[in-house]
Amino acid sequence: MPSLPVKHRLVRRNLLRGAVGLLPLLALPRILKAATPERRIAFLHTHTGETVDVVYSENDDYLPDALAEIDRVCRDFRTGTVHPIDPALLDLLNDVQQAAGKAGRFEIISAFRSPATNHMLAKAGSGVADRSLHLTGQAIDVRLPGVRTLDVQRIALERAGGGVGYYPDSDFVHLDTGRVRRW
Repeated sequence: MPSLPVKHRLVRRNLLRGAVGLLPLLALPRILKAATPERRIAFLHTHTGETVDVVYSENDDYLPDALAEIDRVCRDFRTGTVHPIDPALLDLLNDVQQAAGKAGRFEIISAFRSPATNHMLAKAGSGVADRSLHLTGQAIDVRLPGVRTLDVQRIALERAGGGVGYYPDSDFVHLDTGRVRRW
């Protein structure tokens, strides 16, 4: 078999070296995933007095038992209806809390709402959207003790993770995982 010209051998050798050099990068996603810290969330529901303080994600895997605990505390307190809370909403809350540098628990004003509760609140004229993301477990109204709600709003807006509503008179912030918007 004839030998390749020198130029071709150099190109081939450099390609092989480059490919071998890239092999460690194949393991990078696993290394990064293993290095991701656990994510914890703590809530106090202001209407029921119930609390939860749980690690809900480890190594980027959501923990079903922890999510079930969160769903229970975030249920519609008027009807008792439980609905899954969007894990991306928990991640957003976790990010906001980390950025605020404040450990502790969020106080829930409103989380999941059943259609009956949402209809009742909308009919009462309290500024509730007919197709609120509270209906799908993608929205929560909270405050974080020790952090001004204006600062929670600012941090959430910087994250651009969804909608952010600021209610200074009621001292809470609405966060959701819908389209990015503010009010």
